[in-house]
Amino acid sequence: MKPEDINAESRTISVRRQVQRERGSVVEIKPPKAGSEREVFVPDLLIKMLLQHLEATGRREWLFADDGQPPPHQNTVGHWWRTACRKTGVAYRLHDLRHFYASGLIAAGCDVVTVQRALGHSKATTTLDTYSHLWPTAEDRTRKAAAALLADSLRTARGMHAV
Repeated sequence: MKPEDINAESRTISVRRQVQRERGSVVEIKPPKAGSEREVFVPDLLIKMLLQHLEATGRREWLFADDGQPPPHQNTVGHWWRTACRKTGVAYRLHDLRHFYASGLIAAGCDVVTVQRALGHSKATTTLDTYSHLWPTAEDRTRKAAAALLADSLRTARGMHAV
C-alpha cells in the first residue's frame, strides 16, 4: 500500500497493486487478478491509524517498507505473522483474517455484492461458494422478524395494563 492509496475524505483504501510471488524471492508488484481492483471502505479509526503511521515514519513510498525499498515479499510477511503468533499463542493463519473480515461483514448484514467487492472477487458466485453458509436463511429472517413482532406486542400489552 502506498500513501496515495488512502483516501481520508472518502474513508477508502484503493487496492490497485499487490506483491506477487515471482522468480524465487524477487518482489514483483503487479495489478491484482482481473476484477480484483477495488475500493475498500474502512472505519475512521483505521484511516486515523494509517495517517498516524505515515506521520510517525515519514513514509512517502510504501507504507510498510523503508523508503527506497520494495515492500516485503509475501513470504517475509507470512514469516513475521507466524513468529508473532508463536510468541502470543495465537493459532491463526494470515489468510484467516480475510475470512474473519468477510464473516464480520456478513454478520453485520452486508449483502453478497458488498462482500464480493470488499474481497475483490470478480464474481458473486465465488463469494457465495465460500461464504453462503454464513448468510441468514429465510427461516432465520422469519424467526427474527417474528421475535421482534412478539417483543413489540408484549411491550404494548404491558403498557396497556399499566394504565
